[in-house]
Amino acid sequence: MTAQFDLVIRRGTIVDGTGHDPYVADIGVRDGIIAEIGDIQAIGQQEIDAAGLTVTPGFVDVHTHYDGQISWENRMLPSSNHGVTTIVMGNCGVGFAPVRDGDHQLMIKLMEGVEDIPEVVMAEGVPFNWSSFPDYLDVLDQRECDVDFAAQIPHSPLRVFVMGERGANLEPPTADDLAEMRRCVAEAVEAGALGVASSRNLFHRFRSGKPAPSVNTEVDEILALAQGLADARSGVFQCNPNLENDAADEIRIFRTIAEKTGRPVNFSLIHMPQGGENWDKYVAGIRQARADGLVINGQFLPRPLGVLYGLDLSFNPFSLNPSYREIANLPLAEKVQRLRDPDLRARVIAEEPDDPNPSFVGMIKIITSLYRLSDPVDYAFSAENSLQAEAARLGRPVREVIYDALLEDEGRAILASFSTDVIPYLDKTADLFGEEHLIPALGDGGAHYGMVCDAAYPTYMLASRVGDRRITLPVAVRSLTSQPARSVGLADRGVLAIGYKADLNILDLSRLTLYRPCIKPDLPAGGKRLSQRSDGYVATIVSGTVTYRNGEATGALPGRLIRGARPAPVAEQLQREIA
Repeated sequence: MTAQFDLVIRRGTIVDGTGHDPYVADIGVRDGIIAEIGDIQAIGQQEIDAAGLTVTPGFVDVHTHYDGQISWENRMLPSSNHGVTTIVMGNCGVGFAPVRDGDHQLMIKLMEGVEDIPEVVMAEGVPFNWSSFPDYLDVLDQRECDVDFAAQIPHSPLRVFVMGERGANLEPPTADDLAEMRRCVAEAVEAGALGVASSRNLFHRFRSGKPAPSVNTEVDEILALAQGLADARSGVFQCNPNLENDAADEIRIFRTIAEKTGRPVNFSLIHMPQGGENWDKYVAGIRQARADGLVINGQFLPRPLGVLYGLDLSFNPFSLNPSYREIANLPLAEKVQRLRDPDLRARVIAEEPDDPNPSFVGMIKIITSLYRLSDPVDYAFSAENSLQAEAARLGRPVREVIYDALLEDEGRAILASFSTDVIPYLDKTADLFGEEHLIPALGDGGAHYGMVCDAAYPTYMLASRVGDRRITLPVAVRSLTSQPARSVGLADRGVLAIGYKADLNILDLSRLTLYRPCIKPDLPAGGKRLSQRSDGYVATIVSGTVTYRNGEATGALPGRLIRGARPAPVAEQLQREIA
């Protein structure tokens, strides 16, 4: 009997990405597209028995920083081994294009400071065989990957590309500068960029402490970028807000963009300990915009933003202390041996952090609670789990307790600090999942290689939040698939229905487990990065091709560059017309 499908997935429990109830059926795939769903009698060239397993659309991660990694690597870890089948990069206004000869080092230094990617990794790994953003997309068009990937044009490189040294030095633009930035945005979107990205976040700085070029720009410059989207009649505006500003002012800027250009706005919705009332203002602003017919999407993490600290990571609570800096670059085993010396221990504990970048010093001084990460990892920390609470119970100085904890497991211990208390955050976000214009994201895959490992948030979401605080599986899957896909104009994926792209996950939810992050020296030039393993992914499928089986890469690389927004399949359009 001749096979009528390239792939048939049989008897799986389908959670289709729409929020509807699960059901059992077969899925037939042909030419990378879902061709049939139901009781399929025909055979496939390849078949997977999914009886007793859950079948979902592939997850869509709209906030990543794989701009460099995509140019030297074919696997977008640590996202693709957690069910992600589509990534969007170029967020927060940083990236590697457009760029002129002579500015390559500036772009590397910017990514080093903002996204914690080692300079030596980028110097060896990023080829810079492009100039304009369309050139960059042409280079990406030749890449093969384990996920589909899309890009946004970033504000900071664009500013320097147009203004040269004046742009890097934060000088105000001329009218001609604004017109050229607007033209470049339109050109990029017409070439296939999904939009333009900026940042107003004061934490985004060069390693030296100098602010990123986009951070202090005025609203007229931001509007010029957004007008480029209007000129191209496509694209989203992504922005990281000024977290130290009043949320009402930031929402007002986002509304202005949406009102004047008609384009959607996506922004990073981050709960910070200072100005905690801003969170409620942001959520209210999103809801009011929706009521007013404007599209403003807030991207938020399923758990609080977590920074990881360790002796083999980018930072630890003592890493900016002068005596620690003397041994910071030693191999881990030798570093541990030195840190066990009583004299060095006393000096390091007594000193205070010192660095030219105030954001880095602030990141150390802001720590109020630190938690040990177990293996498998459980992020449901309450205050009594902290090292600070442990020190109080033992009657010991907290800095001594933290110092000793870092030396555990021969220096491989990882401590976590969160942007806000974990349990209250879980309560606060429970009702947001599935709500229009509120999108789980901000995993930052491809960045913060030595300090953040949040890219595994889809696994965390399914393993830890489903069934907790009334979050159902259909709502969780919708929030990881069709919602983020549509928020960036990719309406051709994220749903298991006829005509949609055949990106899928087959999951054994009973085995879904997330392990403690670990460090691996597998970047160019021997650079290190955090990785996180999981169990429970039976298969991940991109364009009808299996890319992962039981958590192991198959070697298949069906992922390609996505150029521009994608409409919903004709079948769905017809169904809507009939309805």
